[in-house]
Amino acid sequence: MNSIAGAYGSDEAGLICGYLFDAAAPAPVRAVDSAQAADWLAAGTPPGAYMWLHFNLSHAQAERWLQRHAGLSDIFFETLKEGLHSTRIERADDSLIAVINDVHFEFSFEPSDISTLWISVGPRLVVTARTQPLRSVDALRTAVKAGDAPRSSTELLEHLLRVQADVLVRIVRGVTARIDDIEDALLAGRLDHKRARLGMLRRVLVRLQRLLAPEPAALFRLLQSPPAWMSEPDAQELRGSTEEFSVVLRDMGALQERIKLLQEEIADNVNEDNNRSLFVLTVVTVLALPINILAGLFGMNVGGIPLAEHKHGFWIVVAIVMSFTAIAAWVAFRKKR
Repeated sequence: MNSIAGAYGSDEAGLICGYLFDAAAPAPVRAVDSAQAADWLAAGTPPGAYMWLHFNLSHAQAERWLQRHAGLSDIFFETLKEGLHSTRIERADDSLIAVINDVHFEFSFEPSDISTLWISVGPRLVVTARTQPLRSVDALRTAVKAGDAPRSSTELLEHLLRVQADVLVRIVRGVTARIDDIEDALLAGRLDHKRARLGMLRRVLVRLQRLLAPEPAALFRLLQSPPAWMSEPDAQELRGSTEEFSVVLRDMGALQERIKLLQEEIADNVNEDNNRSLFVLTVVTVLALPINILAGLFGMNVGGIPLAEHKHGFWIVVAIVMSFTAIAAWVAFRKKR
């Protein structure tokens, strides 16, 4: 692979992008392909240097390459195979294993646009792996390409979590803007299909919150007993990212409550419109009842029909119908008041 930074595709090992971070080198950040990464890992790690490798798990060779060259914990591969997508961060031997959830790169506010990212963090190697293009990882890759060089593997993880929080903040802002538009349309009396749109947004927020809510707690538990290679400044930075994440999750909860209130208000408006339509239908039915009864009686064509020979019979019947119709209308509107 000639250029790692710019392609969403992967090389023959399933590597999407790889970067070598070495503050002592002339270039603190250098893009590497899978062959260069394998040679670097086999040669031994120079002091102060570490590598980040990002893999596409949909590629058949990705997991095989990791087992052959990366020297990762067995727990990481078990985590890949078990298929559980709940957020968690835990220690495994001398590394950290994390399962976090992120939105797709082409996020369109659909509940299905959320996928899982698997992470292994050690003192000299960070591996991230996914099956779908994810927005947070792409933002981190763009930042690294632009020259951002985290000084340690822990700081790279902290950068990823902060980028994820930023992505969620933008999602919350986007949802807020859509809710504002729906609320304006509701106040203007233009309901259309707003209930369906609100339901979709609420499902997105519920799914995000359910998948992401364990993340701050998992980080907090981890930082109670961090690995020996994690420095105190790095641990403090991770605590800071945990607080930012908690704020975003609270904002999501507040948005869900706002959507719920709007849904209830729209439902009340719809019920009111239905009741008004039902009342109009009832009034029309009541007003038509006298003439329908008399028309049925006089239309039987049997002997002895009243007023059949009376010269003013038609107008007498009209007067009777109008009288009964007026009485029925008075009763109907009296009940409405």
